[in-house]
Amino acid sequence: MSALANHAFVKMNGIGNEIVVVDLRAHPGVITAEDARAVASPNGAPYDQLMALYPPRAAGTESFVRIYNNDGSEAGACGNGMRCVASIVFEETGKDALTFETKAGLINCWRGSEPGTYTVDMGKPRFGWQDIPLAEEFRDTRGIELQVGPIDAPILHTPSVVNMGNPHAVFWVDDPYAYDLEKFGPMLEHHPIFPDRANITLATIKSRDHIVMRTWERGAGLTKACGSAACATAVAAARLGRADRKVRLSLPGGDLVIEWRERDDHVLMTGSVAFEFDGIFDPALFNAAATA
Repeated sequence: MSALANHAFVKMNGIGNEIVVVDLRAHPGVITAEDARAVASPNGAPYDQLMALYPPRAAGTESFVRIYNNDGSEAGACGNGMRCVASIVFEETGKDALTFETKAGLINCWRGSEPGTYTVDMGKPRFGWQDIPLAEEFRDTRGIELQVGPIDAPILHTPSVVNMGNPHAVFWVDDPYAYDLEKFGPMLEHHPIFPDRANITLATIKSRDHIVMRTWERGAGLTKACGSAACATAVAAARLGRADRKVRLSLPGGDLVIEWRERDDHVLMTGSVAFEFDGIFDPALFNAAATA
């Protein structure tokens, strides 16, 4: 029997990034890739990321959070999902600041200055080619040799690459909505240069404090919002000297404010969340997945 059978869940979104939260702190159980895919099916609670809360492993943390993409793979970080988790635990505890642990490390969260907003400290970006990771050495990851289309007239080229808990490639374009990201996204996500696959973003810099972007999310597909991609895009723009260290990112689902803090290089993401509905997983959902 699946650990999620007859278990309560909450469906939320972070500026359109579809999130399902399950609290397994009282009764920890293993979520298999098959379980995660079953939840994402039309008969379950379709999502971009599934956030599973487990008992804390590190002192001073509220929970160890495992993050699943809708294809059943695990992610290291999900900023929009962490805001959803934080909003639930803030209401539960009455605290103003929380710390969680993920595969990407410790994540600090606190209430935003505006009602209904939350800030997540996504930690330090990593730029080394081994850290992203890339399959071969590039000394300058502000722009690597990668392109789509004819060599003399590429459709996309020279992405900035950053690790923000997940690998990210950011292609700078005039209009992110002028490209068929559903076509190019899967191909680039699985490109051999990215041994762990990558999140693929198209972005345009409108001004030093405003960027517009769209993302094909590794393991989830085309998404209305990807928080770690917004962080990666903001950092990449600042590294190129084309944007300030605090910017507004406009995604299809809404806006995020990203600050790459100068004193410690941590990346702070602030945005809203929305509750959609709650429910209990039908055991038949997982029985069907097991026999499929």
